[in-house]
Amino acid sequence: MASDQTGDVVPPSLSAKVVGSFAYLTVRDRLPTILTKVIDTLHRNRNIFFEEYGEEGIQAEKQAISLLSKLRNELQTDKPILALTDGLEDTDSWNRYLQRQQWPHGNQELVSWFKSPWLYVECYMYRRIREALWLNPPISGYDVFKEGKTQSFFESQQAIVALCTFFEDFNKNLGDIPENQLQEYFNKLLQICLWGNKCDLSISAGMDNSQKTSPIDSLATLQKFILVDDSDVMWSRLISARQQRHSGKRSSVRVDFVLDNAGFELVTDLVLADFLVSSGLAQEVRFHGKSFGWFVSDVTVEDFHWTIRQSMAANHRWTSQRGVQWQQYVKEGMWSYHDHPFWTQPNEFCDMAADAPDLYATLQSADLVVFKGDLNYRKLAGDRDWDHTVAFERALRGFGPAPLCSLRTLKANIQVGLQPGQGSKLSSQDPDWMTCGKYAVIQFHSPNSDQQD
Repeated sequence: MASDQTGDVVPPSLSAKVVGSFAYLTVRDRLPTILTKVIDTLHRNRNIFFEEYGEEGIQAEKQAISLLSKLRNELQTDKPILALTDGLEDTDSWNRYLQRQQWPHGNQELVSWFKSPWLYVECYMYRRIREALWLNPPISGYDVFKEGKTQSFFESQQAIVALCTFFEDFNKNLGDIPENQLQEYFNKLLQICLWGNKCDLSISAGMDNSQKTSPIDSLATLQKFILVDDSDVMWSRLISARQQRHSGKRSSVRVDFVLDNAGFELVTDLVLADFLVSSGLAQEVRFHGKSFGWFVSDVTVEDFHWTIRQSMAANHRWTSQRGVQWQQYVKEGMWSYHDHPFWTQPNEFCDMAADAPDLYATLQSADLVVFKGDLNYRKLAGDRDWDHTVAFERALRGFGPAPLCSLRTLKANIQVGLQPGQGSKLSSQDPDWMTCGKYAVIQFHSPNSDQQD
């Protein structure tokens, strides 16, 4: 056991050597599989690189593939973790993080792929992919994961149409909806947003994982798989903020989404954000995403705006109408997209106040921050070997810029905030309950509640 800066005893980080298997592939196989797909994507697009950049594009493709092949060998043979050399804005912080990993051991050989924290090496692989591309212009800005994200979006059209049609039923009756019914709509859209997180291409190593059926029809069946459900507390927070706005204590209510996957999940995020604005629960929504391709299917600024444009152009009335409305929100400044280097670093979120104080201050201005997905949960709780009954607040270890909620389907070996005996019962019934994506949580935490309200 180790102690954090407050002296509280915390369990060790999950190791890349001992972390358990996932639903699709063991973790040891998953990273090489993803790298192989990245290499294949570059090779298949070499003709496009040639058409756009000539021979320079072909040479860049070859050199990038060479670097990625070297990376694949390093992670398969437990080589030492190497410092980054690309000179990007986050290079120094990444290399300082590596030095912090080396310092306790005094031996760089110990900071290797199998012996390091799983969260660290997984993030490091995606940053090395970024380095391999950046060092080889003119394909430096190419998103090697774009094809999979695009395919996932188009293969989820049936579910997207069903969701936008469901939202239209709410929207056309907006003026006549009593508060209890408004909360029912909120709960349904929140659960759709939650289960949209099942569509994670990094867990399936890029294999098809789109949403092909209506998400509304299955909500009642899925309810029993939500292990922690703080949706009522989340609703109360939104109502409280709205009341303060009406009483003049605040000028507007702002909700921030820390995004996870593109494709269908992003659409569920946009629909929930649309509900918050349409209902008057929020006047501003900020979306936080990644500045480059990350964990296969994570949202970048290009994915965000592409999804809105595709929705506008959809051959379906209600989907197109939502896309037009979303574009209007962006144009009017009610919606905005933001990225920050901290989101693509290996740091746990309890490091944010010290390592990214500007981002922490930004989140402090929000009335509610919604963290989507498994990776964000791992960073909230530190990807550590916590007992399942440890309180969510304790696992956050001081992180609390604003009231926050985690919407996450379980796909990694970590879960806190459960009732006594709940974890052991799940383990006896379903040994893979923490990694199969079948279970989910809606976990809320409000720091300094008296000050917030």
